[in-house]
Amino acid sequence: MTSFGPVSGDVRGNVQFKEGQVTFENGIDLFNDGGQIWHVNGSLSTGAGNGKTWADAYTTIQAAIDAASAFDTILVKPKLMTDFTGDPASYEENLIIPVGLRSLSIIGIGRGRTQGGLPQLKDGSGTTTAILIIRASGCRIANLGFNGAGNTGGGILLDEDYSTKAAFGTTIQDCHFKNCKGHATNGKLGGAIMWSAEGNAWQCDILGNKFYKNVADIVLLGTSNTRPQDILIQGNVFQSSVTSSCDCNILQVGGGGFQTITILDNIFTGIPAIGSGTVGLYIDLTGTQEGMIARNVFGCLGNATATALTFKAGGTGGEVPSTVFFCDNKGYSTTDGENAFLSIA
Repeated sequence: MTSFGPVSGDVRGNVQFKEGQVTFENGIDLFNDGGQIWHVNGSLSTGAGNGKTWADAYTTIQAAIDAASAFDTILVKPKLMTDFTGDPASYEENLIIPVGLRSLSIIGIGRGRTQGGLPQLKDGSGTTTAILIIRASGCRIANLGFNGAGNTGGGILLDEDYSTKAAFGTTIQDCHFKNCKGHATNGKLGGAIMWSAEGNAWQCDILGNKFYKNVADIVLLGTSNTRPQDILIQGNVFQSSVTSSCDCNILQVGGGGFQTITILDNIFTGIPAIGSGTVGLYIDLTGTQEGMIARNVFGCLGNATATALTFKAGGTGGEVPSTVFFCDNKGYSTTDGENAFLSIA
């Protein structure tokens, strides 16, 4: 499986605010576009609150977004634990990156890719709005946790209408998604990472994330403008309590589908089977124009056994059109000597 490693290379070394000297261990200034670095610490109670240093950090992420300009970077610390019940203290915010903040980065200062090791964003207020809405191109979201418990707005929405909003070129990397949904059981209504009903938002990478107990993980809600092209989903772990939480891991809604998509080097646990679910598949790419599903591992029987799932049009494991190549994917075996390769039939 592919390992993407930490994203700390963006912030290592003697990184200071724009007014100060910016140097790096390797002598390369990765922020030579002049972008500011803003700091967020939700547990801070004192300080100037201007975001220029950790001592004077903003206490909300939205305050940093409001202060930021295109090409800036926002660093976010986890909040301090307060109740020790297993759920981190959260930034309870609904965030919007507006169209003017092209190439904004929001990077958590975390310790691993776990729910307790990352700054967590959580909206438990019962809203129907995504926790983070991206309306600017070239943004990077990394090392953050998204917990959708208590609402039906989902986690991250790529919101591009080809008019006043753009979300193409987004990278979402090394994040943790839990409890995200657009509906209690129907994955077609939203999930952890979503394209809006207009589609668009081309050239997006979803890399090295963990998905856990989301009703749906990655959802294309529609293609009323254009089909998303050049989409890469690589190195992610899709794990769920499949009989009680998940309806589908990767799906598109309606007949439009993606223009081009590559699903590579991911791990999928048991096939989604939430009660009263609508999809009940690992992957539904109905209508997708072309793509590749390769080198993934699925928690289902492989080889040509009577109980092996199929990955084809009308498949029992995945709805995969003939224009999407399915190759070198594995399941598991209960028979000695079997390699447990999966096939379309």
